[in-house]
Amino acid sequence: MRHLSYKTKFAKKETHKPEWHIVDVEGVTVGRACSKIASVLRGKHKATYTPHMDAGDYVIVINSDKITFSGNKWEDKKYITYTGYPGGQKSRSAKEMLEKAPERIVEKAVKGMLPKNRLGRKMYKKLFVYTGTEHPHAAQKPSELKVGKQQK
Repeated sequence: MRHLSYKTKFAKKETHKPEWHIVDVEGVTVGRACSKIASVLRGKHKATYTPHMDAGDYVIVINSDKITFSGNKWEDKKYITYTGYPGGQKSRSAKEMLEKAPERIVEKAVKGMLPKNRLGRKMYKKLFVYTGTEHPHAAQKPSELKVGKQQK
């Protein structure tokens, strides 16, 4: 055999057509939902997955205020922010975060699962999280994506 009979097909900007997906996370555990969302944002669900290119899809997350944690994470899990000044470290429990900014729970979990470089920041911009069932992306005709216990 003098040459390869197969070649790996890489995604290209010209051929990549991103799709839109909508995810309802009501009653789904945070980690299970966000790992699936991060995988779709990266494009790992496609046969044309290319690690050095943004070949993922757009994801709309609804009902982020009804997402769940397992165990005692509502009280034990802390979200820490630091302003950069002395005494500027602040922490909130997951329960406080749910009351003040429930969409941030999903955003922070997904962002932590994406690459920590400019490609990851580009992928993160394709995530849209909303607290209720209403969203302004109806014109994109998103397809439903099942996550967590809904997959079965």
